[in-house]
Order: sequence, then C-alpha cells, then structure tokens
Amino acid sequence: MNVIIKFANAIFKPLIDMGAPTIMLFVLTLIAVLFRVKFTKALEGGIKLAIAITAIGNIMNMLTSAFQKPMIQFVKHTGIHMDMQDMGWAPLATITWGSPYTLFFLLVLIILNVVLLVMNKTNTLDVDIFDVWHLAFVGLFCIYVGAPLWLSTLLVIFIGTLKIINSDLMKPTFDDLLDAPDSNPMTTTHMNYMMNPVIMVFDKLFDKCFPWLDKFDFDSTKLNEKIGFWGSRFAIGVYLGVFVSLLAGNNFATEQGWKDMFTLSFVGGSCIELFSVIGSWFIASVDPLSQGIADYANKKFKGRTFNIGLDWPFLAGRSEIWAAANVLAPIMMVEAMVLPGNRLMPLGGIIAMGVTPALLVVTRGRIIRMIIIGAIELPIFLWAGTMVGPFVTSMAHQVGAAIPAHTLVSDTTMEGPIEKFLAYLVGNAWKQHGMFIVYAVVALAVYLLLFWWYAKQMKKRNAAYAAAAKDTKKA
Repeated sequence: MNVIIKFANAIFKPLIDMGAPTIMLFVLTLIAVLFRVKFTKALEGGIKLAIAITAIGNIMNMLTSAFQKPMIQFVKHTGIHMDMQDMGWAPLATITWGSPYTLFFLLVLIILNVVLLVMNKTNTLDVDIFDVWHLAFVGLFCIYVGAPLWLSTLLVIFIGTLKIINSDLMKPTFDDLLDAPDSNPMTTTHMNYMMNPVIMVFDKLFDKCFPWLDKFDFDSTKLNEKIGFWGSRFAIGVYLGVFVSLLAGNNFATEQGWKDMFTLSFVGGSCIELFSVIGSWFIASVDPLSQGIADYANKKFKGRTFNIGLDWPFLAGRSEIWAAANVLAPIMMVEAMVLPGNRLMPLGGIIAMGVTPALLVVTRGRIIRMIIIGAIELPIFLWAGTMVGPFVTSMAHQVGAAIPAHTLVSDTTMEGPIEKFLAYLVGNAWKQHGMFIVYAVVALAVYLLLFWWYAKQMKKRNAAYAAAAKDTKKA
C-alpha cells in the first residue's frame, strides 16, 4: 500500500501544488485533445475554465469577507462564545491536500471512474480533481477514528460510486436550470449534492403536506420580467446587504453606519450579478470539448453520450443560491447558539456553499422550500463540524498550519456531513467493535436505501424532462 501511496504522490503532487485553476487548465485541455479537438481550441477552453474558476473563487472570497464582518458584529451583540473556530473551506482544503493519503484516494477514485465508464455504469468523466479532497477528508477521518487504510478505502469507493452515479441523475436538471441543450456535457460529482436524498425527503413532504407554500414563492427571472430592475440579481444583492446590516446592528445615526450598509449592499449586488456572468464562462469553456465528445461518441460508441464532471459553480448564475445562502446565514447563527452539542460558531463558512447548491437542484429553485429545508438540515452540518474539530486541528498541526495553542478549528458548512458520520461509525466499528458494528451496518444500509429511493425519484423527473423535450420537438 505504501508503494501505491508513493506512486500517487509522484504522479499527482506536482500538479495539485499548482492549484485548482491550473489543474483544470491542463486536465480539460488534455481531455479535449484526446477527443480529437484541435489543440488551439482545446487550449482556449482550458484557459477559459481556469479564468472562470479563478474569478468565481475571488468573487466568493469577496462576498464571504464582506458578509463575515457584520456577522461577527452580530455575534458580539449576542455575547455568544464558542470554543471552536470556523476557518471556512479554503484552509481546510489546503490542510487536507497536505496529507499523502489524499493523493492515494485521488488515484483510487480515478481508477473507479474509469472502471465505471468502461462497464457503462456511468457516462460521467470526472475531471474535478481538486475537489476530491472532500471525499478524501472522509477517508482520512475514518482512519483517524480507528479504521485501517483498506477499510477507509472501501468506504471512499462506496461513496465515490454513488457520487458518480448521482452526476448522471442530475444532468437533465442541470440542463433545465441552465436552459442548456442535451448536448451540453456539464455535470458535477461535487460532494455538495450527496445531501440530495435527504433534501428530497423534505421536498416530497412539502408536495404532500404544504403545497400551498409554493403560492408565496417567486422566480427571480419572472419577477425581473414583471418589475424590471427591482427583481434583478443586482437588486436581490442590495436587499440582502440591507438585511444583514440591520442584523449586525449598524448605528444608522452615524455616517459610518449608512456607509457600511451601502457598501455591503453594493458588494452583494455586484457579486450576485457577476456570478451569473462568470457562470456563462463555464459553459463557453466546455464548448470545444462538448463537440469533440459528440463526434467521438458518434464514431466509436454509436452515439453514446458522455458528460464532464466539473466543479459546482457553473450553476452560480442562479440567484436563488445566493438569496437562500444569505437568508440562511442569520438562521445558522441562531441555530448555532441554541443547538445542543454544537461548539462551532459559523463565520468562515457563513455563506453556506455546502448547503444551497443541492437545495437548488432538488427543489428546482423554489426559494421558500430552499430556505425552510436548509434551516432544517443546518444542524447536521453544525454537528458534523463539531465532531471533526479535533481531527481537523490535529491534521492542521501535522502539516504545519499556524493554529494557536489550545485552539480547535473546523468548518461549519463543509460538504459531506452525513458521510463524516458514516466515517465515524465505520472507524469505531473497527476500533471499538460491539454495538458500533451494528450502528455502522445499519447506517450504511439506510444511506444506500435512501440513495436508491432518491435515484428512482430522479429517474421519474428525468423521464418527464425527456417527454417534455419530445413534445417540444413535435410542436
């Protein structure tokens, strides 16, 4: 096993050290060339994707930084103190990639993806190498709790298989949300969307018990058509900036209070509008590859379609993601204060990117449902973040991160909270034996059965999309 780990380090570490944009530049260009796309066109797509990833990261950092300050003020006003610091996802990704086992898990998942493609169990080629760290974190935590590497690897393969299958299930919904044709190859294997089955349960509950709530919902695009600017992404960002400023308790009797509110509102408006612009760059970046895949599939596989698994932000242009995230921010603060067993105050992860993209996909943008279901599921993220805090802190010290003594660190809304609980149970089943074996087996069975049920619901949805597309062609 050590030989495999060293091999993975030698192959992938130089590439990983270059960062996500550079990784995707090389990976997308190489894949496009392999699909017989002209090199200059392949390189053009790779550069566009690298620029899009860089831009989306910078805009997200700007939005998070802007909203983090008033949320800190909110915490000060309430007098609440937690003993675990929320770092946000970026430092945690760096720490996770600092482990040699992460590169081993990357190699395992690449092999798994190839096997599933060859066996025709998936049509998705996952190129989002950087975000492998989410699932690698689950494997590392399982080892930390007490499992051997081989058992943690089996858990990673189990979750990774479902993650890739899920990318195929979601593809028609992505096309619908983006108003993109079937030939568009973009999908994602991001861990964000492994919350889909749980969200689907609540979404079906809404269908049965609370359908009347949808009457109060709104579609930002349709609203914009009716009332112009006041329903636009710009305006939604401004409204959210005003709301968060009020929550922070800005002193509007002073010039500084008004200045802070206006600044936050303008940052919110510009970021949400820019997300839409940058989202279109993702689509443009895969155009050459899309044509190359279509030509190759028609020639070699009798028309079999292939998808490309990217990072989730190609959906970032949907304003519902940001509207829900900003409304959920103060809700998460309140829940963190009163939730039994929680030791983590959300600051670094206050813009809940580990929560809202999955809500968008399952509810298809019904904002009221997104907010209510999001509020219900946030405790899962808080408890998971609290549970892995000692592990994150230990791992941070191992890679030389500057963490103050006697300080615990974690991330509030890191993707894959349920998978972290699975890792905890599997690790303890090996280390503690006894009832933990029963707990782990039951948890894995429930996880698999819930995914199977969710897959059936998504297949029904996809059949409806296909039927609607046929009707449109006939018309």
